[in-house]
Amino acid sequence: MINAKIIGVGGYVPEKIYDNAYMESIVDTSDEWIIRRTGIKERHISADNEYTTDMAVKASEKAIKNAGISPEEIDLVILGTVTPDYFTPACACVVQKAIGAENAAAFDYNAACSGFVTGITIAKQFIVSGTYKNVLVVCADTLSKATDYEDRATCVLFGDAAGAAIVSASEDGSGIIETELGSDGDLAITALAYRNNDEEIEKRVSHKKETIWMAGQAVMKFAVKAMADASRRVIDKAGLTWDDIALVIPHQANYRIVDSAIKRMGITNDKVYLTLEKYGNTSASCIPVALSEAVEKGMIKKGDKIVLVGFGGGLTWGAAVLEW
Repeated sequence: MINAKIIGVGGYVPEKIYDNAYMESIVDTSDEWIIRRTGIKERHISADNEYTTDMAVKASEKAIKNAGISPEEIDLVILGTVTPDYFTPACACVVQKAIGAENAAAFDYNAACSGFVTGITIAKQFIVSGTYKNVLVVCADTLSKATDYEDRATCVLFGDAAGAAIVSASEDGSGIIETELGSDGDLAITALAYRNNDEEIEKRVSHKKETIWMAGQAVMKFAVKAMADASRRVIDKAGLTWDDIALVIPHQANYRIVDSAIKRMGITNDKVYLTLEKYGNTSASCIPVALSEAVEKGMIKKGDKIVLVGFGGGLTWGAAVLEW
């Protein structure tokens, strides 16, 4: 029976860093407050002429090399982002050309910070149906270009990064065991495109409609429950228990959210891999960047079962159980 399996991963973060001392210099905040409230010490920031597709290409090339395949073997490129270079063409098309995946179809999708779990779920459907054999799932965002740096409640949270995975057909029984996606159309996290909305614009300190606004308390309450409950449901559907899980990689949004979700899951911190201290919230790339690091460090072994779980604007959520 054909299943879908991640056979290669890759991550990329820009060189420039905004540390907490820098954040203190631009808004009324402090290193102590940021660490206590978010757990974040640094965030990586794209250069002025560095965009979502630039980062996505670098992460994709690493994933392809890690998988040991050629770009020509890729059948489909799908890219999750909330900060595209263009409305058209799709960022996935730009990446497809840049990496030389000349035989691949390509399209973008948007599930905000739940994007990686959404992407591997989409990839699995194409693979188990027999449509494609190798799918590149890449998530990338230049959130710094959409951050309101006059809003001290949100500007300390976001950074830029890209993460990618090659999802391929497998017959050895391992791979993506179960996934769950969900949504609740609550406007608790917003960034406006063509729509003009005076109420939304008024919420922003800078009054720039394209910047990210977030209702922090509402999002936190939603996120803790969504991540814990979605994780439990996919583990149940897989016929497993928390004792079977070697590692959990959550969306790296805010330490208070992750810590509360961990407590609700009933697991210990040693089962959870975090990167938010050095990268902050990088949207959909949080999970694949952390996954790539965990693999590189040898923290995930063949046969290990891991949980990926995230939440994001939409509001959306997604969880997956994988056997490595």
